[in-house]
Amino acid sequence: MVAVRSSGAATREGEHMKDDHTKQPEQTKAQRRSSQLSTVQQATQPPGPQLTDNLGHAISDDQNSLRAGVRGPSLLEDFLLREKISHFDHERIPERVVHARGAGAHGTFQVYDDSLAEFTVAKVLTDPSRQTPVFVRFSTVAGSRGSADTARDVRGFAVKFYTEEGNWDLVGNNIPPFFIQDAIKFPDLIHSVKPEPHREIPQAASAHDTFYDFVSLTPETMHMLMWVMSDRAIPRSFANMEGFGVHTFRLINAQGQSHFVKFHWKPLAGLHSLVWDEAQELAGRDPDFHRRNMWDSIELGQPLEWELGLQIFSEAQAAAFDFDVLDATKLIPEALVPVKRVGKMTLDRNPDNYFSETEQVAFMPTNLVPGMDFSDDPLLQGRLFSYLDTQISRLGTPNWTELPINRSLAPVANHQRDGQMRRTVNPGRVAYHPNSLGGGQPAEVPADKGGFVSYPEAMEGTKIRQRAESFADHYGQAQLFWNSMSPVEKMHIVRAQQFELGKVETRDIRLKMIDHLRRINAVLGDQVAAALGELDVAGPLPTDAELMKLLAGATTPTTASGGLQRDAALSMVEHNTAPPSIQGRKVAILAADGVRIADIEAMKAALEAQGALAEVVGTHLGQLKGEGGSAPVDKTVLTTPSVVYDAVYLPGGAASLKTLGTLGDAVRFVAQAYKHGKPLAASADAAALLKQAGVPLGAEQGVFELSKASTDDFLNGLAQHRFWNRSGDLVPA
Repeated sequence: MVAVRSSGAATREGEHMKDDHTKQPEQTKAQRRSSQLSTVQQATQPPGPQLTDNLGHAISDDQNSLRAGVRGPSLLEDFLLREKISHFDHERIPERVVHARGAGAHGTFQVYDDSLAEFTVAKVLTDPSRQTPVFVRFSTVAGSRGSADTARDVRGFAVKFYTEEGNWDLVGNNIPPFFIQDAIKFPDLIHSVKPEPHREIPQAASAHDTFYDFVSLTPETMHMLMWVMSDRAIPRSFANMEGFGVHTFRLINAQGQSHFVKFHWKPLAGLHSLVWDEAQELAGRDPDFHRRNMWDSIELGQPLEWELGLQIFSEAQAAAFDFDVLDATKLIPEALVPVKRVGKMTLDRNPDNYFSETEQVAFMPTNLVPGMDFSDDPLLQGRLFSYLDTQISRLGTPNWTELPINRSLAPVANHQRDGQMRRTVNPGRVAYHPNSLGGGQPAEVPADKGGFVSYPEAMEGTKIRQRAESFADHYGQAQLFWNSMSPVEKMHIVRAQQFELGKVETRDIRLKMIDHLRRINAVLGDQVAAALGELDVAGPLPTDAELMKLLAGATTPTTASGGLQRDAALSMVEHNTAPPSIQGRKVAILAADGVRIADIEAMKAALEAQGALAEVVGTHLGQLKGEGGSAPVDKTVLTTPSVVYDAVYLPGGAASLKTLGTLGDAVRFVAQAYKHGKPLAASADAAALLKQAGVPLGAEQGVFELSKASTDDFLNGLAQHRFWNRSGDLVPA
C-alpha cells in the first residue's frame, strides 16, 4: 500500500510495477495486473517468519484460492483453502463463529404466478398454489451471543424454505456486496473485526485497529465498507431492512437453459434506520431492541412481510458489464437490471423455544432445489465447503439434519448411517448403493422426474492462484454508492468514518484509510481527515447542517458501474417504495398526574386504528390521576428513553406539563426525540416544555401543535418516519 499524504494527494496502486515480457503466453496482462496488493506487500515485506500451513509448508499465495482458470470454479484439491477455512470453522464451540447473535421466526412464502417457468423448474418459484413454510434467522455478524442488537454491523438474512423438493436455504445479508472476493480471505476478515485477541476488546465493533489495518491493506473491501458506514448497518427493525443473496446463482429451465440470478428481499414496511446516537443508547438501554420488536409485533398479530425479487440476466448480458458478476464485492445496479418481484414472505409465528429452533437452525448455501445451481464466484465456492464443516463442528454430529428445525419436509432416503445423536432407525441389512438385496432402493431419480442435475457448464483453464483481471476495480462501485446517497445519508457516512477512525490508535492506519476515502470522494476523505487532525482547516468543523450543504454536490466519476453515475435504488431515502404506513410504529405518550385523560384516550384510539402502538410513559407506575379520570402507565420516564419509540405525544393538562418540566429525564426525553428526527405532537399548553427542551414549533420540522394541526397531520408525519431537515447540532442530548 502506498503512503497517504495528509495534503490529499494520492498515488495509484501499482504504478511502480513494470511489465514482465518474459512470462509465458498465459501469464500476460491478467496476471501482471492481478494480486496487486500481494505484489506490493511482498516488495515491502520486512524480514521475519515465513507464512506456512499448519504442517510447515511455505505458502506462495494467501490471497487467492486454487481455481480452474481465473474465472473458473474453485478446486477441491486446494488443501490450503480447506485447512484454513476448516480451522476457522472449528474455532468456537458451540457458539457460531459469526452471526452468533440472532433472532428467528416462522412463516410462509408463496409465489404470485408461474411467470418464472421460462427460467426455472423450481416448483417453489413457479407454482402459485404452493404455500411453502419458512424459518428466517436475522443476526449480527461480529458480536457474541451476548452483544447488542443495534451494533453497527452487517445483518444476516437467512431463509430456510421447507419445499416439497427438499430444503432451499437462501443465506444472505442485508447488504448486497461483501467485503472480500475470495473465500480464502474470510478467516482474515473475521479475525480482524473480532475483539482483538490479546485483550478481547472491543465487542461487536469494527472501530479498532485490527479491522482497519486489514481493510487499509485490502482495497477490495471499500465498496462494502461504504455500506457498513451507511444507515444500512443500523436498521430500525428487522422488518425495515432489505435482504440480498449476495452471490450470483443460476436458474435452470425445463430445456436445460441457464440464466444468472441475484436474489432480493424487499420489505413491505419500508426502509428505515436508526441514527448512530440512538443505536448506541439502545445498546445500553435495550440491547434486545430488534429481537423484542419482532417478537412483540408477531404476538400483536402484525406479521413481518417482504417480497422476493429477482434480477435475471443472461451470460451475454453479464459479459457486457464493466464489472464481473462473479465478484461478490460488486452488485448489479437495479437501473441496469430491474428487480422482478415474484412472491411474498410472511413471518407470523414466534419460535416455541429459542435454543431448539433459533440456535440450532443450520443453513447451508449448498441447499438448492432442482432448477437452481451455483456460479463460479470464488467466495460462494468456499462457502459451499465451509457451511457443512461448520454445522458438523457446532452441532457436534453429521446428524444435525435430523433436528426438527433442520429436517426436510420432503421424504429422506439414503444409505448414510450411524454417527453421534442418530435419530432415524433404519431397518434391514442394506446400507449401500447399488444393491440387489434391498431391491435397488432407494433409487436414483432421473432429471426429468425431478432429480437434481448440475448445469453442464463448459470449463477449462490452468490450475492457478490468481484473481481475474475483471475483479481488479475496487473503487468504482464504492463511488456509485456514495454518489447515490442523499445529503443526509452522506453526512451519516462521514460522521461514521470520523467516529470509527477516531477510535483507531495507529496513525499510519488512519492515513491509509484517508487515502482510500479520498479515492472514493475527495470531500469525504477531507472531512474525515480534518476530524482526525490530518488536514488544516480554518475554524471549527462544519455542523451537520453545514456538512449536508457541502456534501450535496460532492460526487465522483464512477467505474465498474455499467456507465451509471448514481442509482436511486441504493438510497434508503429515495428507494422507500413501500406505501406510507404507521403499522408497527411505537409512540410514547409522555405524561404525569394532572394530565387530560381525554387527550390520551383520543390519541391511543387514533394510533391503534392504524396499527400503531401507544404506551403511556409516566413519572411512576400504576395509574395517572388526571382531568376526567385516570390512565394506566406502561413505562416510566426513569426506566424508558425516547430512543425505543418512533414518536412522542405531549397531552394537555397544566399540572402534568409543569411536573414534566421539573424532571430532567422528561425534558431530555423530548429533546432526544427531536434530535433524532422523530415527529412530536403537543397540546397547546405544552409550548413551555417544548421550549425548555430546545424544540421549535412547526409542522415542517415535524413538531405538530394540535391546536393548529390535526391528529391526522401527526399520523402522516409518523408515516414519514424521520424529519431529516433538522440539524442534530441544535439540540442538546
